[in-house]
Amino acid sequence: MDKKLLSLLVCPVSKAPLEYREETQELVCKASGLAYPIKDGIPVMLESEARQLTAEEKLEK
Repeated sequence: MDKKLLSLLVCPVSKAPLEYREETQELVCKASGLAYPIKDGIPVMLESEARQLTAEEKLEK
């Protein structure tokens, strides 16, 4: 994930910064509790495509 692009993206729901998780290929927002998928190198920033974080994931750093 391009660090410059990541610094520009925010969660469309909470407007909070996102965290890139390489192992799951997702952009995670702890404020909204959503994880947005990255498909073919492109972040899919739609709430309808995001998944809810588990309780454990919300606690991860």
